Amino acid sequence: VQLQESGPGLVKPSQTLSLSCTVSGAAIASNLYYWNWIRQPPGKGLEWMGAIDYSDSPYYSPSLKSRASIARDTSKNQFTLQLNSVTPEDTAVYYCVQGAGFWGQGTQVTVSS
Repeated sequence: VQLQESGPGLVKPSQTLSLSCTVSGAAIASNLYYWNWIRQPPGKGLEWMGAIDYSDSPYYSPSLKSRASIARDTSKNQFTLQLNSVTPEDTAVYYCVQGAGFWGQGTQVTVSS
């Protein structure tokens, strides 16, 4: 299973961060694992942001629930993350991760004007 994140590397404060994860080697609609978004701010640990399961049910970290939205596009075998009203504290490396332990390489997102 391979995962690849894509999206803009720079987002302005107050705007929406949008990332996609393209999956190969597994069908997200039928694979029984959860499909996760995890991030790591500079100098800090990993933070689980949320996930979507094979039935298209999303789950969110309580700290991000009001700003995050996770969805999937089965026609593209992708799942996506939107994070609204970003601040510089959202600067991080963002990873998409399959629940069995397959990770994307990560994508750096910087929030700055």
